[in-house]
Amino acid sequence: MRAALAAALLSLVLAAPALASESHPTLAEIEHEVMCPTCKTLLELSHAPIAERMRAFIRRRIAAGETKSEIESQLVGEFGEGVLAAPSLHGFGLLAWVLPVAGLLGGAVAVGAVARRWRRGDGGLLPPEPEPARLDAALERLLDRELARFD
Repeated sequence: MRAALAAALLSLVLAAPALASESHPTLAEIEHEVMCPTCKTLLELSHAPIAERMRAFIRRRIAAGETKSEIESQLVGEFGEGVLAAPSLHGFGLLAWVLPVAGLLGGAVAVGAVARRWRRGDGGLLPPEPEPARLDAALERLLDRELARFD
């Protein structure tokens, strides 16, 4: 019960800055989440003329009191979904979010299965050791006599 309460409190504490960022965005935050349509780099790295116009547009929208979502949706309306640095959370863009997580989970399961087999022993990963070959009785007596000469 205490752990759940602590987790809920922590999520509220961490959500407050995100909500403040949404309602009072800065140019630097939006530049980090938007791509330049000309050079296909983050807006914060671009020096193309369109990037300068986009920065001026963002500054005007921030001064007008718009939220980050509103500004980004206006940019998407003008330049398309490709202007956002992060893929969308629906359609084909959702794969960019799901596949890495699925890959990590699948890898963790595989590593856990291999570690479990190793912990229990060889786990059938190595071939069984062959039984030593038995000599017939006459050959074994001859070998014993020959080895006795060296004692």
